[in-house]
Amino acid sequence: MQIDTVTLLHPGNMGATVGAAVRGARVLWVSEGRREDSRRRAIDAGLVEVTTLAEAVDQSDAVLSVCPPHAAEEVAQDVADLGFAGLYVDANAVSRETAQRVGAIVSKAGAHFVDGGIIGQPVRTPGTTRLYLSGAGAEPVAALFSGGPLDARVIDGGPGAASALKMTYAAWTKGSDALILAVRALAVSEGVEAALLEEWAASQPAAAGKSERAAAVAAPKGWRYVGEMEEIAASFESAALPPGFHKAAAELYQRLAPFKDRTDPGPAVEEVLEVLATRRR
Repeated sequence: MQIDTVTLLHPGNMGATVGAAVRGARVLWVSEGRREDSRRRAIDAGLVEVTTLAEAVDQSDAVLSVCPPHAAEEVAQDVADLGFAGLYVDANAVSRETAQRVGAIVSKAGAHFVDGGIIGQPVRTPGTTRLYLSGAGAEPVAALFSGGPLDARVIDGGPGAASALKMTYAAWTKGSDALILAVRALAVSEGVEAALLEEWAASQPAAAGKSERAAAVAAPKGWRYVGEMEEIAASFESAALPPGFHKAAAELYQRLAPFKDRTDPGPAVEEVLEVLATRRR
Protein backbone atom coordinates (compact mmCIF):
# COMPACT_ATOMS: atom_id res chain seq x y z
CA MET A 1 0.00 0.00 0.00
CA GLN A 2 1.31 3.43 -0.96
CA ILE A 3 1.17 5.97 1.87
CA ASP A 4 1.57 9.53 0.64
CA THR A 5 -0.07 11.48 3.45
CA VAL A 6 -0.24 10.77 7.18
CA THR A 7 -2.23 12.56 9.88
CA LEU A 8 -0.46 12.67 13.24
CA LEU A 9 -2.68 12.90 16.32
CA HIS A 10 -1.12 14.77 18.15
CA PRO A 11 2.22 16.67 18.22
CA GLY A 12 3.07 16.17 21.89
CA ASN A 13 6.60 15.69 23.20
CA MET A 14 6.78 12.20 21.70
CA GLY A 15 4.31 12.52 18.84
CA ALA A 16 5.96 15.50 17.19
CA THR A 17 9.29 13.67 16.97
CA VAL A 18 7.59 10.56 15.57
CA GLY A 19 5.98 12.70 12.89
CA ALA A 20 9.32 14.29 12.07
CA ALA A 21 10.82 10.81 11.62
CA VAL A 22 8.45 9.89 8.77
CA ARG A 23 10.22 9.57 5.41
CA GLY A 24 8.63 9.85 1.97
CA ALA A 25 5.21 11.08 3.06
CA ARG A 26 3.58 14.35 4.00
CA VAL A 27 2.59 14.57 7.67
CA LEU A 28 -0.41 16.65 8.72
CA TRP A 29 -1.39 17.87 12.15
CA VAL A 30 -4.73 19.30 13.29
CA SER A 31 -4.56 22.73 14.90
CA GLU A 32 -8.18 23.03 16.04
CA GLY A 33 -8.34 22.87 19.83
CA ARG A 34 -4.58 22.57 20.28
CA ARG A 35 -2.43 24.86 22.41
CA GLU A 36 0.42 27.09 21.28
CA ASP A 37 3.07 24.65 22.49
CA SER A 38 1.60 22.04 20.12
CA ARG A 39 1.92 24.53 17.27
CA ARG A 40 5.54 25.20 18.17
CA ARG A 41 6.39 21.50 18.25
CA ALA A 42 4.60 20.91 14.96
CA ILE A 43 6.47 23.73 13.26
CA ASP A 44 9.79 22.49 14.61
CA ALA A 45 8.97 19.00 13.30
CA GLY A 46 8.09 20.26 9.82
CA LEU A 47 4.47 19.08 10.01
CA VAL A 48 1.78 20.55 7.73
CA GLU A 49 -1.04 22.35 9.50
CA VAL A 50 -4.70 21.72 8.71
CA THR A 51 -7.52 23.21 10.74
CA THR A 52 -9.93 20.34 11.32
CA LEU A 53 -9.75 16.60 11.79
CA ALA A 54 -12.21 16.12 8.91
CA GLU A 55 -9.91 18.03 6.58
CA ALA A 56 -6.91 15.95 7.68
CA VAL A 57 -8.64 12.58 7.43
CA ASP A 58 -10.00 13.40 3.99
CA GLN A 59 -6.45 13.84 2.68
CA SER A 60 -4.75 10.97 4.50
CA ASP A 61 -3.84 7.38 3.67
CA ALA A 62 -2.87 6.70 7.29
CA VAL A 63 -3.65 8.13 10.71
CA LEU A 64 -1.08 7.80 13.49
CA SER A 65 -2.40 8.23 17.03
CA VAL A 66 0.15 9.20 19.70
CA CYS A 67 -1.83 10.50 22.66
CA PRO A 68 -2.28 9.88 26.40
CA PRO A 69 -3.60 6.35 27.08
CA HIS A 70 -6.93 7.52 28.48
CA ALA A 71 -7.72 9.29 25.19
CA ALA A 72 -6.88 6.43 22.81
CA GLU A 73 -10.43 5.17 22.34
CA GLU A 74 -11.93 8.66 22.08
CA VAL A 75 -9.42 9.67 19.41
CA ALA A 76 -10.16 6.46 17.49
CA GLN A 77 -13.89 7.12 17.69
CA ASP A 78 -13.45 10.68 16.40
CA VAL A 79 -11.60 9.33 13.35
CA ALA A 80 -14.07 6.48 12.83
CA ASP A 81 -17.00 8.92 12.93
CA LEU A 82 -15.53 10.55 9.82
CA GLY A 83 -15.60 7.27 7.90
CA PHE A 84 -11.83 6.92 7.59
CA ALA A 85 -10.96 3.78 5.60
CA GLY A 86 -7.15 3.90 5.45
CA LEU A 87 -4.54 2.56 7.88
CA TYR A 88 -5.13 3.51 11.51
CA VAL A 89 -2.05 3.13 13.70
CA ASP A 90 -2.56 3.28 17.46
CA ALA A 91 0.90 3.82 18.98
CA ASN A 92 -0.30 4.54 22.51
CA ALA A 93 0.74 3.01 25.84
CA VAL A 94 -2.33 0.83 26.25
CA SER A 95 -3.08 -2.77 27.15
CA ARG A 96 -3.77 -5.45 24.57
CA GLU A 97 -7.46 -5.26 25.46
CA THR A 98 -7.61 -1.49 24.95
CA ALA A 99 -5.73 -1.82 21.66
CA GLN A 100 -8.22 -4.41 20.47
CA ARG A 101 -11.12 -2.15 21.39
CA VAL A 102 -9.49 0.65 19.41
CA GLY A 103 -9.11 -1.77 16.51
CA ALA A 104 -12.77 -2.70 16.68
CA ILE A 105 -13.80 0.96 16.65
CA VAL A 106 -11.84 1.91 13.54
CA SER A 107 -12.38 -1.38 11.72
CA LYS A 108 -16.15 -1.05 12.02
CA ALA A 109 -15.86 2.24 10.12
CA GLY A 110 -13.79 0.58 7.36
CA ALA A 111 -10.20 1.32 8.42
CA HIS A 112 -7.37 -1.21 8.66
CA PHE A 113 -5.97 -1.36 12.19
CA VAL A 114 -2.24 -1.51 13.00
CA ASP A 115 -1.20 -1.89 16.63
CA GLY A 116 1.88 0.03 17.79
CA GLY A 117 3.99 0.54 20.88
CA ILE A 118 6.80 3.08 21.36
CA ILE A 119 9.77 2.22 23.56
CA GLY A 120 12.41 4.84 24.27
CA GLN A 121 12.75 8.60 24.43
CA PRO A 122 11.37 11.20 21.99
CA VAL A 123 13.09 10.58 18.66
CA ARG A 124 16.29 12.62 18.46
CA THR A 125 19.05 10.34 17.27
CA PRO A 126 19.12 6.85 15.70
CA GLY A 127 19.19 3.95 18.13
CA THR A 128 17.27 5.56 20.98
CA THR A 129 13.64 4.85 20.09
CA ARG A 130 11.77 1.86 18.65
CA LEU A 131 8.26 1.67 17.25
CA TYR A 132 6.94 -1.88 17.45
CA LEU A 133 4.12 -2.73 15.06
CA SER A 134 1.83 -5.73 14.74
CA GLY A 135 -1.11 -6.78 12.60
CA ALA A 136 -1.89 -6.69 8.90
CA GLY A 137 -0.65 -3.43 7.42
CA ALA A 138 2.32 -3.18 9.77
CA GLU A 139 4.91 -3.52 6.98
CA PRO A 140 3.92 -0.41 4.98
CA VAL A 141 3.79 1.58 8.21
CA ALA A 142 7.29 0.42 9.15
CA ALA A 143 8.47 1.44 5.68
CA LEU A 144 7.46 5.03 6.44
CA PHE A 145 10.38 5.25 8.87
CA SER A 146 13.01 3.48 6.77
CA GLY A 147 16.26 5.43 6.75
CA GLY A 148 15.17 7.75 9.55
CA PRO A 149 16.05 7.97 13.24
CA LEU A 150 13.05 5.92 14.44
CA ASP A 151 13.61 2.15 14.39
CA ALA A 152 10.28 0.61 13.29
CA ARG A 153 10.03 -3.13 13.89
CA VAL A 154 7.23 -5.52 12.90
CA ILE A 155 6.55 -8.34 15.37
CA ASP A 156 4.34 -11.42 15.23
CA GLY A 157 1.21 -11.92 17.29
CA GLY A 158 -1.40 -9.86 15.48
CA PRO A 159 -3.15 -6.74 16.75
CA GLY A 160 -2.41 -6.24 20.43
CA ALA A 161 1.06 -7.80 20.41
CA ALA A 162 2.90 -4.48 20.06
CA SER A 163 0.86 -3.00 22.90
CA ALA A 164 1.50 -6.05 25.07
CA LEU A 165 5.23 -5.65 24.52
CA LYS A 166 5.04 -1.98 25.51
CA MET A 167 3.13 -2.91 28.67
CA THR A 168 5.64 -5.56 29.74
CA TYR A 169 8.59 -3.25 29.10
CA ALA A 170 7.17 -0.21 30.91
CA ALA A 171 5.92 -2.40 33.76
CA TRP A 172 9.55 -2.71 34.81
CA THR A 173 11.14 0.58 33.73
CA LYS A 174 8.50 3.02 34.98
CA GLY A 175 7.17 0.65 37.62
CA SER A 176 10.59 0.21 39.22
CA ASP A 177 11.13 3.99 39.25
CA ALA A 178 7.90 4.34 41.23
CA LEU A 179 8.88 1.52 43.57
CA ILE A 180 12.32 2.86 44.45
CA LEU A 181 10.93 6.33 45.14
CA ALA A 182 8.26 4.81 47.37
CA VAL A 183 10.87 2.73 49.22
CA ARG A 184 13.07 5.74 49.87
CA ALA A 185 10.05 7.81 50.93
CA LEU A 186 9.15 5.08 53.41
CA ALA A 187 12.66 5.25 54.83
CA VAL A 188 12.26 9.02 55.27
CA SER A 189 8.91 8.55 57.01
CA GLU A 190 10.41 5.95 59.34
CA GLY A 191 13.50 8.05 60.08
CA VAL A 192 15.94 5.50 58.65
CA GLU A 193 16.92 7.09 55.32
CA ALA A 194 20.59 7.60 56.29
CA ALA A 195 20.88 3.99 57.42
CA LEU A 196 19.20 2.78 54.22
CA LEU A 197 21.58 4.78 52.05
CA GLU A 198 24.51 3.37 53.98
CA GLU A 199 23.24 -0.18 53.47
CA TRP A 200 22.57 0.48 49.79
CA ALA A 201 26.16 1.71 49.41
CA ALA A 202 27.37 -1.59 50.86
CA SER A 203 25.03 -4.05 49.16
CA GLN A 204 23.13 -2.26 46.34
CA PRO A 205 25.51 0.42 45.08
CA ALA A 206 23.33 1.41 42.12
CA ALA A 207 20.15 1.95 44.16
CA ALA A 208 20.76 5.49 45.43
CA GLY A 209 21.64 6.70 41.95
CA LYS A 210 18.53 5.06 40.52
CA SER A 211 16.34 6.84 43.06
CA GLU A 212 17.97 10.17 42.22
CA ARG A 213 17.49 9.61 38.49
CA ALA A 214 13.86 8.61 39.05
CA ALA A 215 13.25 11.85 40.93
CA ALA A 216 14.88 14.00 38.26
CA VAL A 217 13.50 12.24 35.18
CA ALA A 218 10.33 10.37 36.12
CA ALA A 219 8.81 12.81 38.60
CA PRO A 220 8.26 15.60 36.02
CA LYS A 221 6.60 13.07 33.69
CA GLY A 222 4.64 11.26 36.40
CA TRP A 223 1.35 12.92 35.47
CA ARG A 224 1.69 11.27 32.04
CA TYR A 225 2.45 7.87 33.54
CA VAL A 226 -0.73 7.56 35.59
CA GLY A 227 -2.86 6.25 32.74
CA GLU A 228 -0.05 4.01 31.55
CA MET A 229 0.28 2.39 34.97
CA GLU A 230 -3.47 1.79 35.00
CA GLU A 231 -3.24 0.11 31.58
CA ILE A 232 -0.37 -2.05 32.84
CA ALA A 233 -2.40 -3.03 35.89
CA ALA A 234 -5.24 -4.06 33.58
CA SER A 235 -2.78 -6.15 31.57
CA PHE A 236 -1.65 -8.00 34.69
CA GLU A 237 -5.23 -8.53 35.78
CA SER A 238 -6.25 -9.98 32.41
CA ALA A 239 -3.37 -12.45 32.72
CA ALA A 240 -4.59 -13.50 36.19
CA LEU A 241 -1.56 -11.82 37.78
CA PRO A 242 -1.79 -9.37 40.70
CA PRO A 243 -2.45 -5.85 39.38
CA GLY A 244 -1.71 -4.10 42.65
CA PHE A 245 1.93 -3.27 41.87
CA HIS A 246 0.99 -0.86 39.13
CA LYS A 247 -2.21 0.45 40.67
CA ALA A 248 0.05 1.65 43.48
CA ALA A 249 2.51 3.07 40.94
CA ALA A 250 -0.35 5.01 39.34
CA GLU A 251 -1.24 6.50 42.73
CA LEU A 252 2.37 7.42 43.43
CA TYR A 253 2.78 9.14 40.06
CA GLN A 254 -0.46 11.04 40.67
CA ARG A 255 1.06 12.37 43.88
CA LEU A 256 3.98 13.77 41.89
CA ALA A 257 1.73 16.19 39.98
CA PRO A 258 3.38 19.23 41.62
CA PHE A 259 6.51 18.47 39.56
CA LYS A 260 4.66 18.41 36.23
CA ASP A 261 7.01 19.22 33.32
CA ARG A 262 9.68 20.60 35.63
CA THR A 263 12.94 19.90 33.84
CA ASP A 264 16.36 21.42 33.25
CA PRO A 265 17.03 20.75 36.02
CA GLY A 266 14.54 18.18 37.25
CA PRO A 267 13.57 18.07 40.92
CA ALA A 268 16.10 16.85 43.45
CA VAL A 269 15.32 13.59 45.17
CA GLU A 270 14.96 15.38 48.52
CA GLU A 271 12.09 17.50 47.11
CA VAL A 272 10.30 14.48 45.71
CA LEU A 273 10.70 12.54 48.96
CA GLU A 274 9.34 15.45 50.96
CA VAL A 275 6.15 15.43 48.87
CA LEU A 276 5.77 11.66 49.11
CA ALA A 277 6.79 11.23 52.74
CA THR A 278 4.63 14.04 54.15
CA ARG A 279 1.41 12.90 52.53
CA ARG A 280 0.60 10.61 55.44
CA ARG A 281 1.01 13.43 57.93
